[in-house]
Amino acid sequence: MEKFGFTISTGRLIDYDKNDKTLYHFLKNNEPSIQLCIGCGGCTATCSTGNFTNFNFRKLHLLISRGEITTVEQEISKCMLCGKCKLVCPRGVNTRNIIFTIKRWFLENQSKVLCLDT
Repeated sequence: MEKFGFTISTGRLIDYDKNDKTLYHFLKNNEPSIQLCIGCGGCTATCSTGNFTNFNFRKLHLLISRGEITTVEQEISKCMLCGKCKLVCPRGVNTRNIIFTIKRWFLENQSKVLCLDT
């Protein structure tokens, strides 16, 4: 049989239940306002860093809630902590404190994160 055009690709299945969600639970306990986020994108639209890099707070929040923390540390290092995102948030999410809390979690759990990267 002759192949034409496209081939059927196998499904890509990601089991989020197997991901480590300790960072998200740590955030919920230390900065409960993260649960108020509705993903409107106001923070991303006003982000000074986002104008120069591919930093996106909405994407960061999604990665953390899914338990995909391998790239989170690199992403938060891009944040300039200017606070514009906090000013425009319609739900009052304390985005600056979320970034600080994430950084604190990484400092306290460096050995654990190193094991995830290998």
